[in-house]
Amino acid sequence: MFKGAQPSGQPFIPTVQKAIARIPYDACPLCNSTQFNWLGEASIQHHPLYQPALPPTQAWKACVECGHQVTSGYYDEDALKIIFSKANPAQVPSPDTIESARYISAPIVERITRLGSHGIAKGKWLDVGCGNGALFTTAVEFGYEGEGIDVRQAAVTLLEQLGYKAFCGSFEEYAASAASNSYDVISMADVLEHMPFPRKAIQQANKLLRQNGLLFISLPNRDTLTWKIMDQTGTNPYWGELEHFHNFNRTILVSLLVSEGFKLVHYDVSRRYKACMETVFVKES
Repeated sequence: MFKGAQPSGQPFIPTVQKAIARIPYDACPLCNSTQFNWLGEASIQHHPLYQPALPPTQAWKACVECGHQVTSGYYDEDALKIIFSKANPAQVPSPDTIESARYISAPIVERITRLGSHGIAKGKWLDVGCGNGALFTTAVEFGYEGEGIDVRQAAVTLLEQLGYKAFCGSFEEYAASAASNSYDVISMADVLEHMPFPRKAIQQANKLLRQNGLLFISLPNRDTLTWKIMDQTGTNPYWGELEHFHNFNRTILVSLLVSEGFKLVHYDVSRRYKACMETVFVKES
């Protein structure tokens, strides 16, 4: 349960945990302001990926300058190894989940194709945080040359065994050695909120995309009615989502992307998760 907010203007003081500590956000990862207001604290012990070595709660704060909501800190490598050692059923390919995920992915691929060059499904598609592979393998069905990146070895290994191109590691690691201007589409489906430093990820996407390439981003939108009702009823799962470091809204997401050379060309309501939005941006510079 999310523990209520401190009055506006009160200094942010995280709870001391006797477990693997997070690396504190001393400055806002979007605007570099060092001024925060406390939002509250939520238990993560109910999360299916929780393990006792992790802190039992996570605290949230809001940037005074830009309004972005962020956790008190991000995990170090030891904590990430613990988290990534397990996976939710939807994070790896399986007969029980892949077909329904394929149905959800198809309209996304179709939309990207309509927005792309001449409405033809062609070119290179990179899926960051590909999980069970549904999105980029559906793109392959449509005619794209697709590949995926994921931090969970089990998902990558299975995709490779099935004949798909996949890389195990972080987007930062992959982008460091990948050729610039080499992709027509990059997708980040419910991934950006998992990345400690979203601006850096957007810069890396800009580097890898060709001019007029498309960037698909889906993630929770904290300005939706659904989010507000979940907050009001104490049923909002995102405060206790242990893999999330950020709560975005449309305004802050678009501002971030525009500042890194992108233009919003499509907005939609996501069917993937509650209160989520789907956006498509084109690389302009």
